[in-house]
Order: sequence, then C-alpha cells, then structure tokens
Amino acid sequence: MIMNRRTFVRAGVLGTAGFGLSDYLRIAHAGGVNVAKAKSAIFVFLGGGPTHLDTFDPKPDAPAEIRGEFKTISTQVPGVLISEHLPKMAAIAGSYAIVRGLSHTLAGHELGTEYLNTGSRPIPSLIYPGYGAVVSKEIPGDRQLPHFVAIPSTPQKAGYLGVRQAPLQTNAAPVAGVPFSVRGISIEKGLTVEQYEKRQSLLKQLDTTFRDAEESKLIDGLDQFAQQAYEMIRSPKARDAFDVSQEKPERAAPFGTGKFGMSCLLATRLVEAGVKFVTVGYGGWDTHSGNFKQAKESLLPNLDQGLSAMIAALKDRGLLDSTTVYVVGEFGRTPKINDKAGRDHWPRAMFALLAGGGIKPGQVVGKSDDKGMGPAGEPITPDQVAATFYHTLGIDHQKEYHTQSGRPVMIVRDGSIIKELL
Repeated sequence: MIMNRRTFVRAGVLGTAGFGLSDYLRIAHAGGVNVAKAKSAIFVFLGGGPTHLDTFDPKPDAPAEIRGEFKTISTQVPGVLISEHLPKMAAIAGSYAIVRGLSHTLAGHELGTEYLNTGSRPIPSLIYPGYGAVVSKEIPGDRQLPHFVAIPSTPQKAGYLGVRQAPLQTNAAPVAGVPFSVRGISIEKGLTVEQYEKRQSLLKQLDTTFRDAEESKLIDGLDQFAQQAYEMIRSPKARDAFDVSQEKPERAAPFGTGKFGMSCLLATRLVEAGVKFVTVGYGGWDTHSGNFKQAKESLLPNLDQGLSAMIAALKDRGLLDSTTVYVVGEFGRTPKINDKAGRDHWPRAMFALLAGGGIKPGQVVGKSDDKGMGPAGEPITPDQVAATFYHTLGIDHQKEYHTQSGRPVMIVRDGSIIKELL
C-alpha cells in the first residue's frame, strides 16, 4: 500500500502520543524575538509531588510527627536550612533561590501537574500550552536543532497553540558511557534512521516506476519537513549535542551515572548547543508509604547530585545567566506523617527552586507556617511563579494568543511578577 502525505505525516507527539520528529519539524516555527537576559530554559519536573518538609522547607522545631526523621544542615546562605540529604545543593545555595509558601488547592495529580506545567489553573473548556510550547513559539532557535526537548518525556502539551509547538521527546534517559545520539530518537512513530533509509530507498524506486503518473507526487518520499528531520538527525551539530558520551570525563563525573543525573547532563549539553527549552522529568515522589526510606536511599541523593551538577555546570560554562532553571512538582505533601511512614498529597504548601536568567540567587522568597501547613502570610501562587519565569525570558505573560475559534487567551491568566525574585 502506498501512503499519501496526509497519512504519512499525521501530527502527534513523539513517543506515546505518536508525534514524529518529522511532524515536529514540519510544523515548528519560531515566534517573535524578545530581548531578555535568559535565552533558554530548563524545567525540572518532580512528578508525584515532592515533600517540602523533607527537602527545601524543613521544620526542625515542629513536633516529631511533622518534623520527620531527617535533620537539617546549614547552607552556603547564612540562616537557610535544608534537608541533611541535600549536601551538594546546600553547598551551592548561593546560586539559586528557594520559593516557600507556594500554594494552590488542586490535590489530584493530573490537575496539579497541568497547573504547574502551564502556570494557569486548569479549566474544562481549554488546554493551556505548557511552558516549552510558549518558549518555542516566542524565542527562535537553530534550525538544525529542535526548540523544545523533553527528557525522557513531559506532561506539557501544545494546547491551543497547536501541534506545531509540541515537544520532541527522547523517550529514554542517557546511559553513562554509551553514545546517546539523535539516532536513538524516532523520526516518526518509532521509525529509526535505518528504517527511514530503507523506506526512502523504496519510495525512490516507486517514484521511478510511477513518475509519469499523477500520483507520483504522493509517493515522492517524505516531504521536505521529513527530509529536514532526517538531515537534522544526520547533522554533526545535533548528533554531538545529544551524545553525552562525548563529554569530557572530568566534566561528566559530577553528574554521576544515574538516570536523572545523566538527563541533567544531556539538558546542559542541549542548552549549550542552542536548544531553547528542555524539560527533565524525575518522578517517584508520590510517597504515601515509606517516604523517608525512599527519600534517603534514592530520591534525594539523585536529586542532589544531578541538580547541583547541572547548576554548577551551567555556571562554569557561562550559561547560567542566559538560562533560567525552574524546579517544581505538582504539590507538596502532608505535614503530618501517616501510619505508613508516608506523607499524602498537600497542595496548600510546596516549594520551587529558580536559578539563572536574572533570578536573584542566595535567598528564600515566601514562607510557610511553623508546621508547613500553609503559607505564613500572603501565599505565592503557581501563576506568579509562571509570570516571573516568563519575564526572565522576555516573554510578557499577559500577551494574548487566540484559540482556533478566535477566543483571546492570555499566556498566564492570573499571574503577576514576583519582584523579590529579580
């Protein structure tokens, strides 16, 4: 059966949603240029909802059933304490800002995730675009590189911006010492480079056979955008950017060999090469039981190593000022420990980290109460953090887009810039 173009380049998202790289490139076009300190961004999403009390908002003076098992340690910033299991992040606390008292009311994973990945509270009638979709629309990038890359995947959607702003998902994390080039990324619906080459050869044969027929235009191989995808995959610039095995051992060592650390290394390389927006997903934070065991043995050590190495590497390479780093989950976890030594969903109090891109580092903005139950004073909302994040990239969060039906919608519906962070 001969596929026509419409069938062959049907849009979707790389990976589980079926969006191919050729589709992505075919419909990806940059938006207007905005002058800002940050020219790119890395968004680290801690899926599942990380505990705030056992990470960056500890309560050492609270009762034991709230305080938990972990002790606190001093950081590079006088007076700022964080969990004892984040020593590397404590040592570089002067390079990032902590937001405490971040608060909302959506305790379900799906809605909380949508909220924190868009900056606008979800509504049934509209799918808001994720941060990466907006950044890829507003900030032009190198034609040889995708503008929005997710390692290994992301819940962010293109929303009303349309699939032209959808993410390119790697579908896997790099493995230390093993080349992780763009050959590992499917061109379209799992089609590998080698399979592409075979198909291209077959289509050329078919084109020769039927070149006098009118339908030969439909079997002219992949269209120019698929060809662009193929050329990008074969281009040295893209291959080098994705291949973490090319990193000098002394520069790769701080990231460790875990999946999260290697994903942070890849994100650093991609930004260095010119990719405008990278998401790094690190899940497993839904600790309803065994919170302290999981946090101590894997979650916190991996976060500590990967995140500290990425911030330090961006700084060492002269990229931190031009790259905004935003770290957050969908909500926090209950201050009171449950009977399974776990903590449950708690959106009323959570934390976020911001670094680079004009963010004023070495400070804590906002505050939760003495038991971590909620904000102490005026709450900080996800909308405000989103507005501030966009501001560092020169994107006006109040800018209006239009849906396909012509409905005007602001990028962030209810946001305002947090001046203390800048």
